[in-house]
Amino acid sequence: MEALKEQLPLILSIFPVILLIWLMVKKNSVPSYIALPGTALFIYLLQIFYFKNDFMTLNANAVAGVVATLTPITVIFGAIFFNRMMEATGCINVIRQWLGNINPNPVAQLMIIGWAFAFMIEGASGFGTPAAIAAPILVGLGFKPMQVAVFALIMNSVPVSFGAVGTPTWFGFGELKKSGILQDEDILAIGKETGLIHFVAGFIIPVIALRFITTWAEIRKNLGFIYLSVLSCTIPYLLLAQVNYEFPSLVGGGIGLLLSVFLANKGVGLAKTESTEAQAQLTTGQVLKALAPLGMLMLILVVTRIQQLGIKGLLNDATPLFAWHFHLGSFPIFDFEMSRALILSFKNIFGQEVAESYKTLYVPAFIPFVITVWLSLICFRVSFRDSFKVYYTTLGQTIKPLLALFGALVMVKFMMVGGDHSMVKTIGNSFAQIAGTNWVYFASYLGAIGAFFSGSNTVSNLTFGSIQHSIATQVQLPTDTVLALQSVGGAMGNMVCINNIIAVCSVLDVQNQEGAIIKKTAIPMFIYGVIAAIMAAIFLVFKIAA
Repeated sequence: MEALKEQLPLILSIFPVILLIWLMVKKNSVPSYIALPGTALFIYLLQIFYFKNDFMTLNANAVAGVVATLTPITVIFGAIFFNRMMEATGCINVIRQWLGNINPNPVAQLMIIGWAFAFMIEGASGFGTPAAIAAPILVGLGFKPMQVAVFALIMNSVPVSFGAVGTPTWFGFGELKKSGILQDEDILAIGKETGLIHFVAGFIIPVIALRFITTWAEIRKNLGFIYLSVLSCTIPYLLLAQVNYEFPSLVGGGIGLLLSVFLANKGVGLAKTESTEAQAQLTTGQVLKALAPLGMLMLILVVTRIQQLGIKGLLNDATPLFAWHFHLGSFPIFDFEMSRALILSFKNIFGQEVAESYKTLYVPAFIPFVITVWLSLICFRVSFRDSFKVYYTTLGQTIKPLLALFGALVMVKFMMVGGDHSMVKTIGNSFAQIAGTNWVYFASYLGAIGAFFSGSNTVSNLTFGSIQHSIATQVQLPTDTVLALQSVGGAMGNMVCINNIIAVCSVLDVQNQEGAIIKKTAIPMFIYGVIAAIMAAIFLVFKIAA
């Protein structure tokens, strides 16, 4: 009985997660926009009646969760808006014909768009934009939406640790650097091992992803091209990770995209495929015009993400422009602040030390999606009526994802209430105590849990980085290896994280399939963790020998 009492905090911390997964994967699954808010309410009650956390602190975190929802929902809105524009302007049809003219082989198209192109977009932006941009193009090429969703989620894992110009690495472990625990050379060492683990995973994970959308027979026939496309991204990615933690994914993806298109055009490593429909011959002007919105999108993403260009700093300028203090009588509601870069900050919510913000200009929603869409609609001379039809249908498509994401982010906020005794940290610490010196074989899965909860490799590293470092120190494991496993885990967790699944389903208009997708993506995520564990064991052998 005493043992049960000791384990009760862990059991009650894990139970809501198990409940959520069960609700979403059972035969008659509950839609995410019901299951997630329901689970959040359950955790709210647990926090009040069992964990005895402050009522007002929980309410403040609920409001913070609402504000946090603005980031993913506006990205989803922007992605849907962009994809509907591509359909309305006819660009998607031209791109489909162009890719068919390069090579009608579906595996070539999957690797060019779903792997190399998405790899580059992840390097530039993150925020779940790769799947949101690449997946609709693949559906436009004739692939089934549900299969595309699974494929895109699995593919968007290898580049994630260096996504958004390395944010999960340099910012995710930034708190450890600020506190003096890590130095620049330590973060670079983490990046080196992270890159090597992902490089090895690149030989296996893309093939698994392809199996969810095509047959083994097709994969075997085109294996040469598959690996040439993979390596054209991962080799420069690995090499750059040895000297830099900002550009591996961006540069690797860019090189890989160019080489993949070149190789596909020459038919290198591809089985000869006859086109099922006569492909119209396109002029260079037609192709460039159709690709212009994508080109503008990528250009804006790159320009606004590279620190050295200066625009990123301007879009993140937190210098206060004005501030308001909202009170109800003597009771504080929140302090609102707007910065020069239109960062909307809500601080001291309900008088608690709880804050959340929305980076209006930096979040990839208004810039580049909305701007690109409206400019494209004007340039392609889409009528005013049709343009607003695109806008309003997009709004309608974001209602259910809004509810689901609200539930997901409020749930995460609730699970993080309590500091070192929060539900999330209880799970992490308990797993570490159970594993002991074998922790190196399980460390990546803690990173994946962090990504599952938060929807972000960066947040996972911020949340669990200190725990992972503490565990490594206690059991005398190399800290750079354990933190690399944390970063890899946060990347592989993108396959199963609720936020990303909701995003890609929303963009593809796939209804109530979130649970079915988790069941499929959980398998490659587990395999990814096994790869990480094997690589960690090899690292340890070499370090002991040295």
